[in-house]
Amino acid sequence: MKKIEAPSLELAYSKAAKEFGCSVTALQVEIIQFPSQGFLGLFKKSAIIVANLPVGAAVAAAVPFVSAPVDEVHLEEEEHRGSMHNDLLLSESFATAQEEEADEEDDEDLYGDYEGEDEYEELSVEECALEVKEKINELFKSICFDLHEIEVSAYDENTLLVELTGVDSALMIGKEGYRYKALSYMLFNWINATYGLQLRLEIAEFLKNQEESIARYLVGVCDNIEREGRGQTKTLDGVLVQIALKQLRDRYPDRYVAIRSTRDGGKFIVINSYHEY
Repeated sequence: MKKIEAPSLELAYSKAAKEFGCSVTALQVEIIQFPSQGFLGLFKKSAIIVANLPVGAAVAAAVPFVSAPVDEVHLEEEEHRGSMHNDLLLSESFATAQEEEADEEDDEDLYGDYEGEDEYEELSVEECALEVKEKINELFKSICFDLHEIEVSAYDENTLLVELTGVDSALMIGKEGYRYKALSYMLFNWINATYGLQLRLEIAEFLKNQEESIARYLVGVCDNIEREGRGQTKTLDGVLVQIALKQLRDRYPDRYVAIRSTRDGGKFIVINSYHEY
């Protein structure tokens, strides 16, 4: 019995066949881990199998090869294709069973500890921060980036502050912030769905710098609003439009402040009086 690891199941099967010097169909295979491409190149998993060659098959594999008649060769090819098809079906069934078991385990984790209570025990923002910190550091411990321990704290009563620092922290932002956006989206969906909290993600002061940049730009916009009673921003990128929206709503709580879209999908913010809508 040998443990085989490869980038895909096909390569793992092929590697196992070479290890035992036989065909794939002669092996008894148990799939330990299915391969995964991960997310943004992170958390990628290889295929892991445990292969064994039964005694009868081992004896057959040791017998010198003798050319078979044409009909037998075709028959063996059909059996091989059928066996590979069955292996695929078994793999899919195994994956489905794993997912069902994971769902059942999740249900037990969610409800089992409460011994019949109808609602979850409410956690404070500080308690949520400690729990998220433990889980997020466990998630990131295997990545190739050189990061310090990720800090999670309560930013306010409804928001968690997640801070990534370290030698390679700037690499987590990506060109034009594409990695920052993807990571922010992923973490927000988890934190908001699990704890009902908002997220403030800070990576190497990226968010702080963006907020300062938007604040400087909005000075002219606010001057125009004070003068004419209305105004709008230029087209802003995804992260920037959200920052500008918050700053404008904080400054003009009694006005209509909303995001609008251009024909090509760009986003900008309009500021007006409520009675005009």
